[in-house]
Parts: sequence; structure tokens; C-alpha cells
Amino acid sequence: MKNAILTLRRETLASPVGIVVILTDEQGRLRAVDFEDYTPRMTRLLNRHYGEGGWAIGNATPSPSAGFTALTAYLAGDMSALDGLETATGGTAFQREVWAALRQCPVGTTESYKSLATRIGRPAAMRAVGMANGANPVAIVTPCHRVIGADGSLTGYGGGLERKQWLLNHEAAHVPAKGV
Repeated sequence: MKNAILTLRRETLASPVGIVVILTDEQGRLRAVDFEDYTPRMTRLLNRHYGEGGWAIGNATPSPSAGFTALTAYLAGDMSALDGLETATGGTAFQREVWAALRQCPVGTTESYKSLATRIGRPAAMRAVGMANGANPVAIVTPCHRVIGADGSLTGYGGGLERKQWLLNHEAAHVPAKGV
């Protein structure tokens, strides 16, 4: 018996750093978020997670998804808009563990791969954490842009370092100062 094909709805959202592609499943859960010029990367990740031919883009629906609405609010400065947004991703159990930990990294902060590995109880797994970070299919919502090098430098980001810097600056500009 052949597995059912995962049907995804595609939406696009203009942002200051390019067109954001949002893919949701029939239940409205986010399956992928990436930048339009990185569509080949997103396609590779979807094929890796669901199998080549295991997913397809279906018909759009007339109303915006919760992901579209939340990302719109986030880009407008509402840093809490992505909190609690439901995602459903493929990936290994380890990858999903890293992605869940990424969602706990507070807005306006950064952490190193080593710190993230330690936080999930696997301090020696820095490279594996880096690989999981790079395979994150739900950019921005699962904030892989908040992971930096141990020396504080910006390191790889699937959407490009310029976008990573913009996202970090955007968040820093919209997070209230402590004690205020």
C-alpha cells in the first residue's frame, strides 16, 4: 500500500529581506518556511523529510493561514506573534529535539552551538546540533538565526548571513530593554 502524499498549501509574504514562502498542511500546521530564492534548499529538505514524491503543493485556500498571519505580525514588530504557532516537521528525533530547543531561545538573544548542545543534555554534540540547525525546515519560527559561533560571530544561515543579521537586528529593535 502506497503512503498518502502530504498536500501543502503555499503562501508568499513580502518582507524587508525578500519573499518568504510559507507551506502549511491541510490542518494549517507549518511544514516549511524559507525565502523564495532558497526554494531549491526548501525542496531538498522536504524531499529528505517526506520522500521525493511524498509531498505536493495543492490548491490555495482563500484565507491566510495562522503562519502567514503570525509571520506578518512578527515582521511588523510583534515579537510574541510566533509563540505557540503549531509546526509539524519531519526529521529525526534528534533534529526535532534541537528544533524544539531552538523555539525556547528567547527573542533578542543568541546562543552558541555549544550552549544549545549543552542545553539539550548533549554537550559533545555541537556538530550534530549544527547539522540539525542547518536542516531546520521552518526558518524564523524555529529561530535557527539565533545560533552563533562560540566567539560571537555570525555563522552559516540557510537564508544567508545578511538575512540572519537583519533578523537579529529586527528582534533587538523590538524587544523591550530589561528593567523598563
